[in-house]
Amino acid sequence: MKPSLRPGLEGTYRYRVPASRTVPRIYPDAPDFQLMPEVLATGYLVALCEWAAVELVKPHLDWPAELTLGTRVDLSHLAATPPGDTVAVSVRLDAVEGRRLVFAVRAVDGEDLVTEGTHERHVIDAARFGAKLAAKVSRTRERVGA
Repeated sequence: MKPSLRPGLEGTYRYRVPASRTVPRIYPDAPDFQLMPEVLATGYLVALCEWAAVELVKPHLDWPAELTLGTRVDLSHLAATPPGDTVAVSVRLDAVEGRRLVFAVRAVDGEDLVTEGTHERHVIDAARFGAKLAAKVSRTRERVGA
């Protein structure tokens, strides 16, 4: 982590919502989702907020040797956003506690407040994490017989 990674960093990430990020498309194998409106799915909204946080801190890390992983999300979903509209996600880094990063998140579309809340990420050593994950994948394959 670079010394520039400190509370107070702010940024806004803009994303035009494609039809592929709507509720019916989040889980094509879930028939009930196919009956729901074509609006930005909450799962994709959460990922969009994570993406904005990553983009904010990436220049302040030894990227890609250091990465961040989401560990907590507390976001509302207040308004429906149709495909074609643009969501502007504003993130502010409120705390750096060791490797723990805490963000304030707020997003608006062309008309409404879409979400607000907090998000936490942890800075990880990519190689170390990859090695631990590979060991777990191996154990999982043994356990499930794959």
